[in-house]
Amino acid sequence: MLSTVAAKFAFDAEDTSSVRSEKNTIFLIALSCSVAGIFWGVAYAVILGWGLSASLPFIFAAIVGSSLVVSHATKNHYYAVYAQTISIILITGVIQWSIGGLFDSGIILVWAAIGPLAALLFFTPKKATPFFVLYFVVLGITVGFDGYFSENALDVSDTFKLIFFGMNLGVSSLLIFIFSGYFVNTAISERAKADRLLLNVLPAEIAETLKESEDTIADHYESVSVLFADVVGSTPLFATLAPTEVVDWLNEVFSVLDELVERHGLEKLRTMGDGYMVGSGVPGTREDHSRALVACSLDMIEALKSLPPRNGKRMTFRFGINSGPVVAGVIGKSKFHYDLWGDTVNVASRMESYSEESRLHISQSTYEMIKDEFECVSRGITDIKGKGEMETWFVERRRTA
Repeated sequence: MLSTVAAKFAFDAEDTSSVRSEKNTIFLIALSCSVAGIFWGVAYAVILGWGLSASLPFIFAAIVGSSLVVSHATKNHYYAVYAQTISIILITGVIQWSIGGLFDSGIILVWAAIGPLAALLFFTPKKATPFFVLYFVVLGITVGFDGYFSENALDVSDTFKLIFFGMNLGVSSLLIFIFSGYFVNTAISERAKADRLLLNVLPAEIAETLKESEDTIADHYESVSVLFADVVGSTPLFATLAPTEVVDWLNEVFSVLDELVERHGLEKLRTMGDGYMVGSGVPGTREDHSRALVACSLDMIEALKSLPPRNGKRMTFRFGINSGPVVAGVIGKSKFHYDLWGDTVNVASRMESYSEESRLHISQSTYEMIKDEFECVSRGITDIKGKGEMETWFVERRRTA
């Protein structure tokens, strides 16, 4: 129930997730401290009698409660942040002085420490510094004039001093623990979300390297395999569909391909419109890179055949693989991605463009690596654009034992 109310506090549809988190946090802190202020006011009225010391906690609750109303109406939570932070430092200091010395009040000034800590949750260290200065000014006055305040202290028994001490230290520590834990958990959750997004863009090994260093990431791999897949006749296939239907269909198909890539332990490198690129043997090297990628490709062809048609149409792909050396690395400082370069990549792209519908077309280099495990049919000599005449092959199926 309380979390639902907090979620609606100062709600603005344009808020980012971090702003929503800040609004939820200040609402919970301010509400908790206001309730605590009312409780302390009642306790002081009963124990000390009605006076300045008993009325100040109610004044604190009224100021902070009103700031929540203003923040909600204006959708600006910083009204509550400033009211909460300044009030808990100053009003707590005045309560401390009105009761007497530090120990006469059970060290109620410990509550004032919440102020600068709250400021640090919502502001940069530089902007939070004035609140720390204000806290230390109040602390300095309290310590410097402790003798004077003790001489003019209210008549409080040692028993109640001990009770006040336990209440002040215990409840304030509990609130600090709860809200610090809330903030830390939120930060951990946001970090985990950012990590998941990063892993959707980069291979896990590269993502970890990038988080630890800003150095250029580039490696040479002597032998890897690269797959390109592309939709056959995409222009007429998508011509009669709405943009949302096209994206939804591609998402369904690519999700199937993604699952197979993950199952075979390969690395999806990127999608290019209706094209798809996969690497095997990068960034983690493996001896069976060609066999794993060919097996994955054949599974892709079969999986695509099993998908239901849409409007009587099926999405089919051409597949092409080549094997050889590449250079791999991360390009860009923003919206970066992990990519491969070299003639091996270019030939893999040519294998796809010269392939046929629902067939896997491979180069001679890939064929030599997988011919003992897969049945292949020679396509003969083909004049490949930019490469000249090459003997290439179609992979039919895995050989039976």
